[in-house]
Amino acid sequence: MSIRLSVLLLAALPVVAQAQNSLPPDIHPVTLSRLPPVTAEDLDEEGQRLLAARTNFTPGPGPTHVTIYSPRERDLGIPTGEKSPVGPRYFQLAVLITAREIDQQYEWSAHEPAGLRQGLEQSVIDVVKYNRDVAGLSDKDATLITFGRVLFREHRVGSELWEKMVSHFGRQHTVQIMAIMGEYFRVGFMLNAIDQHLPPGRKALLPPLAR
Repeated sequence: MSIRLSVLLLAALPVVAQAQNSLPPDIHPVTLSRLPPVTAEDLDEEGQRLLAARTNFTPGPGPTHVTIYSPRERDLGIPTGEKSPVGPRYFQLAVLITAREIDQQYEWSAHEPAGLRQGLEQSVIDVVKYNRDVAGLSDKDATLITFGRVLFREHRVGSELWEKMVSHFGRQHTVQIMAIMGEYFRVGFMLNAIDQHLPPGRKALLPPLAR
């Protein structure tokens, strides 16, 4: 290494240290995110087994430390949600929040009836469907709906809302809910692009909203 390069690297060290010290209080210095390095205590039994098999995993910034909370081998439970780690009711609610935010009729018309079959109350569905205030819902349902709305509309969430999600769902299930939303956004995004119509006999259940 040249003397000049060595001097430049040494000069940069105080800047790096200063950047680390200036991180928001809920940002972990290893992952540089709100998710700390995963531990076995964060995961259910299957997650612990998969984590133990990842002997080469080193925590650090980037997507890997997020997906380790919800390994790709896990079944999202499509389409009923019965196999979903978050449970079928919250699986369906996460899908409906996503479908509403991107005005995806095909996904919505399939998952509103599925949600009702999985114990999701019509009153909760209607809050999402008609973009109503979450007042009157359970704090857990209200937090999830608010989380989805804010994330889709503002493309980020604040520290307080993140902490509420984690307090209700835990880090593992919060990541899994985000994975569900991301997957259905990806599919819905393409269905919107190709102007996917409903099959004969399926009723359009999602009304348009004034934006």
